[in-house]
Order: sequence, then structure tokens, then C-alpha cells
Amino acid sequence: MPARALLAVDQGTTNSKAVLVAETGAILATGAAPVEIRHPRPGWVEQDAERIWASVVAAIGACLAAAGDVEIVAVGISNQRESILAWDRRSRSALGPVVTWQCRRTTAACEALKAAGHEPAVIALTGLPLDPMFPATKAKWLLDTHGAGLAAGDLCLGTVDSWLIWKLSGGAVHATDASNAARTQLYDIAGGRWDEELCRLFGVPLAVLPQVHDSAHVFAHTCGVPGLADGIPVAAAIGDSHAALFGHGATRTGDGKVTFGTGSSVMTTIPGFIVPPRGLTTTVAWSIGGTPTYAFEGNILVSASILPWTAELLGLDGVEALLALARTVDDTQGVYLVPAHVGLGAPHWNPAARGLVSGLSFAAGRAHVARAAALSMALQVQDVFAIVRDNAGQAMGRLYVDGGPSRNAFLMQLVADCLDHPVTTCESAEASARGAAYLAGLAVGVWDDLAAIAALEKHGGTLAPAMSADLRQSILKGWDEAIARSTFGT
Repeated sequence: MPARALLAVDQGTTNSKAVLVAETGAILATGAAPVEIRHPRPGWVEQDAERIWASVVAAIGACLAAAGDVEIVAVGISNQRESILAWDRRSRSALGPVVTWQCRRTTAACEALKAAGHEPAVIALTGLPLDPMFPATKAKWLLDTHGAGLAAGDLCLGTVDSWLIWKLSGGAVHATDASNAARTQLYDIAGGRWDEELCRLFGVPLAVLPQVHDSAHVFAHTCGVPGLADGIPVAAAIGDSHAALFGHGATRTGDGKVTFGTGSSVMTTIPGFIVPPRGLTTTVAWSIGGTPTYAFEGNILVSASILPWTAELLGLDGVEALLALARTVDDTQGVYLVPAHVGLGAPHWNPAARGLVSGLSFAAGRAHVARAAALSMALQVQDVFAIVRDNAGQAMGRLYVDGGPSRNAFLMQLVADCLDHPVTTCESAEASARGAAYLAGLAVGVWDDLAAIAALEKHGGTLAPAMSADLRQSILKGWDEAIARSTFGT
């Protein structure tokens, strides 16, 4: 008898993955396919919608080929956030490119809206600042550039999850979930609906937008998908960072996670909608049973990518050599490295800031600079975590860490020490895919409730803070001074 499994489609910026998750939570098989990114002009970043779909089909095929005999009981989607596209309902073809979250082509439109004084009202409704990262101004660009001459009823506009639901259903369903809708800047996240005033402000007709459902919801059934039988429920959709949070089992208010990669994402659940404090965003983490869970989020631009850069600067043979050198000293001798190489992200959001190494003396050597680079990852998370802690309205709960650097105990101990908060590592891979699979299983009754899903979690150890309060305060004071130097004159 074939094993029952959930198929998670994890569609990211650079590749698409398919992951089969068993009822026990174990990963049975994976498959992946790359996705091309185009840069037609400076600051413009786009992808091809049909190639995204083809990569998903290829990933599913590779996963199923590796899996053996399985029964797929539902499909869940996690997806790159804030990337948007338009397509024709009748021809089922994409109109223009997928304008990705990285694209800056609508910078001028955002600046004009700011100058007109609209940003406070937009933040109050959406939890998001006016920035070309978010889809609303890009949606207007797509409609004006590629939707001219088509009636609103013939157009579909949506984030990548909507496109995948459309393709998986054979063009039958245009829908999204609340977590993805919350990133469009067209959705009132407290009211839980597309907002007519926001749509008028950005010039996007309500008729082109998808229906919004819970993240755990039977959106459609598969139809005509290569490699998949018809009639399989498409039972979850959620943004990838949100999916990782859910995949960790961070479902109690105050729970959070830090994903370490090129940059870092810090996300923590909160009791309800709160207009975000400066430097953070508020979002819908997920919605289940008609009830949204909200979260604060802060995005750090340069995180683990500072490690290979510093290793090369110091003439070392890679990141492992850098971290080994950093561990040979107990402190940085007052040296700080601010990795503002492309500006500072959350909570400072200063694009003009630039990286620096400060506090050098003849007592400092290569090992102290190496340790300062490692410490910068933790200190940037602390900058976000401190604002979350002061504004979240409840005590902080469990904090999970994932991404490649989370497997390094030295780095994660620095995080626990700087935050003065325990961090829990995650043994299981593919946190985003697991989150999508768990939501899909919840929607079709594989698991009865969140408690049943929590019982599946297999986390690693928990690292407790081990730094004295006086030393922590001294380090944070020096870091604040270094940040001020990196932004001087901006």
C-alpha cells in the first residue's frame, strides 16, 4: 500500500522545489529546478511566468521520480513574496513579466506617493511602508504597460501563489491566501479584505484581484498537471518566510524565528494587528479557520554574506577558517564591523549608510576583526529584536533559527548572548516546504489541530544566554556608536 504524503511546492526566487512530507513529518523525497532571473535595465528585476511554471513541473517530476510509491493527499504552496504578474483569463497567458520583489522600477511612483503624504495612511492599513519592493505600484505598471485594451474582467493579477493555483487548477481558480494578500499593499490586514481606497490610490481595479482565503484552505483541485493525477486538493498557500515560521511550530503568540542567509529575516507573532513601529513591518503570518495570526517582521540586508567577504579581506581560505580564527579570541578588543555594504536594512533603513570597521588599535589583530564580523550578524538581529520586544505587547516566546549559519553553534551562541534570549536550532530541513505541507494536511484532515502538528517537530538544542549583563550592555553601546558612524552625513 503506498505511503500517504503531502506535496509541498516551494517556489523561490532562484529555484523551485517540490518536497514530499509524510504524515510523520519526515521528508520522503525532494526535487528542484532553477529559475532564470533577468535584469533588462539597471534596478529592474523580472522573471518569466511560464518558465516559473515549467520549473515547478520539473521539480515535481524529479521529486516523484525519487519518491517511489506514494499517495499524494494534498498539495501546499509556499512562494517568493511580493513578486507579481498579470495574465489573460481567456488565453491563460501571462501579460508581460513577473516583476519580482527585488525590482526597483517603480521607485519614482513610490516617491511621488510619499511626497503627496499618503504613506502614514498606507502603513496604518497595510503595515507596510511605501517602497517598490511591495506589489501595488508594480501592479499599476503591469496593467498600464501590458494590460491596455483588456477589460478588467478579462484580466487576472496576482502574486506567484495565485499563478500556481491558476495553473494547478487548469485555469479554473484565481485565488490567494491572506499572508500573500497582506504583502500586496492593497489589502486591509486588520479588516481582512481588499481595500477600495487603496485600490483607487494605486490604480488597481478590484475586479482583477484574486479571492482571498485562509492559508489552510482547499483552493482548487489539480487538473491537467503533468505528473499529478487530477482531483488532488490544492489545500494551502502561504508566503515562504511565513511558511518557515509555521514549519517551526512557532504558533504561540510571541514565538519567532530568524532565517540566516545572504540577509536575514526576523519574524515574531503578535497578539493582533499593531501599526508597526518605525523600522519594522506588520504582516499576516497565516490565517486558519477565518482567524489571522499577525507578526512583526524585520529584514536585514547583509547577514551571512559578510563572512566570505571578511575571509577574503583577511586572506583566509573561506568561512570555516574565518570562524575558526574568530574563536581563538574571547572578544573583539573594541573592534566593530558594520556590514552596511548596500546600506542598512531593518530597523534603520538607511540606503546611504556604508560598511565600516571601527575601534582599531594596535591591540587588535586579524582574529578580532574576524570575531567582529561574526558578531555583526547577532548585533543586527538584536537591533530588530529589541524593537519587537518593546512593541509586541507580550513576553517573547520561543525563538527558532534556520538557514546555513544556524548550524554553527559559535554563531548561534553569539545570537543568544546579544539578544539575552534562548535560541532553538532546527534539525529538520526545508522549513518553508514543511510549513506549506502542514497547512495542507490541516485543511484536508491529515492532522486534527495545531497540537498534532507541533508533536511532529524535531528541533535541535536550545542555546541559553551566557554573557554577563554588563558585558552585553558595553557591546551594545559600542555597536550603537559604530552604527552612528556608518550613517554619519547621510
